[in-house]
Amino acid sequence: MAEAEFDRAIEQLRENHVKVTPQRKTILNYLISHHTHPSVEMIYEDLKDSVDNISMATVYNTLKLFVDYNLVIELKNGDGSTHYDYFGHPHYHVICDNCGQITDVFDPHFTEISKDLAAMTREKTGYLVTGNNIEVHGICPNCQRKLHLNR
Repeated sequence: MAEAEFDRAIEQLRENHVKVTPQRKTILNYLISHHTHPSVEMIYEDLKDSVDNISMATVYNTLKLFVDYNLVIELKNGDGSTHYDYFGHPHYHVICDNCGQITDVFDPHFTEISKDLAAMTREKTGYLVTGNNIEVHGICPNCQRKLHLNR
């Protein structure tokens, strides 16, 4: 599945006349295969020893490009940092208010819920909804154990 996602994303970039460099391919593949919602720094640290001609600026600029083409979304973490997520399959996020962990939630009903939300928003505000980024906040299972919140 990751290979098909990669090919689809590369095709989308080429259709938009974006130069597909080896660094961009590597960063895209990294995002598709890692569901850790990495920051620019995390991606750079993981790739710097194995990728030629990569810098923090390359990673940052590539991520900005991917965001502009709706391949990747930015997630603002509670600690002020920005993390990135490949958005090939519609999903939402749950974020731990204690440690900041971000988890993808895939549900077959999400697409329908998202469409209903867009329609309701259009009806109530007149906005033409072009997308959404749904976040649910709570305390992750690990923090629940550490804070003795298990019930």
